[in-house]
Amino acid sequence: HELRRYIGLVSHAPLLYDNLTAWENLDFFAHMYDLLAPEVRMEALLRSVDLWPRRHDLVRTYSRGMTQRLAIARAILHDPPVLLLDEPDTGLDQPSSQMLHNLIRQLGAANRAVLFSTHNLEQALHWSDWICILANGEIVHRQPATELSVEDLRELYGQW
Repeated sequence: HELRRYIGLVSHAPLLYDNLTAWENLDFFAHMYDLLAPEVRMEALLRSVDLWPRRHDLVRTYSRGMTQRLAIARAILHDPPVLLLDEPDTGLDQPSSQMLHNLIRQLGAANRAVLFSTHNLEQALHWSDWICILANGEIVHRQPATELSVEDLRELYGQW
């Protein structure tokens, strides 16, 4: 229970309740994290992921992209120092993907560790400060993103 406070997670499964609204989902998770008076934070997050107008609609009526945006809001609701994102832009249209990129930059700039996995090498370079390549559960290469081109990264990625 205590570890949960330090980590936010966005995975391939949205970890949301389909029979609740966006507002109810965030309220539920706010109580799980023992957040006091979370309404202001919930509103700010729903606005930042462009779901404020649909906050009272059941999640089961959402598109894949809307669900993913709500999952992102859920993951950062408690302002965790570590954010784990597994293919976070899955199902997002271009404007939503850009919103996510901006959010990741803001979160990373706020002295927070943001780790994400992606197979999109251009995105990895554009969104990251550091690139780590994993093979068989181990980091086999680590380098600042600014030192790599897409071609370099493709070549490195292809080695494993």
